[in-house]
Amino acid sequence: MDHKKNINLLKTARGQLDGIIKMIEDERYCVDISKQILAVQALLKKSNLEILNNHMKGCLKEAIREGNGDEKIEEIVMILDKYIK
Repeated sequence: MDHKKNINLLKTARGQLDGIIKMIEDERYCVDISKQILAVQALLKKSNLEILNNHMKGCLKEAIREGNGDEKIEEIVMILDKYIK
């Protein structure tokens, strides 16, 4: 699994969060702050999907080959249930 892509996405999100905090401290325009929050949410969503994708291609695939896929599938279903809500 290549963690570099996720690390970069999360570091970018962290940087944007620091920027949002500064925007609030500087009493910037609320709509601009809201747009930046949406941008961070998009980065977190992209990172989460990448992690789940890697999980399915690695851990899940291996568990299914070993005949133990049901537990891993249930974990993914629980994550998707939270994701959809």
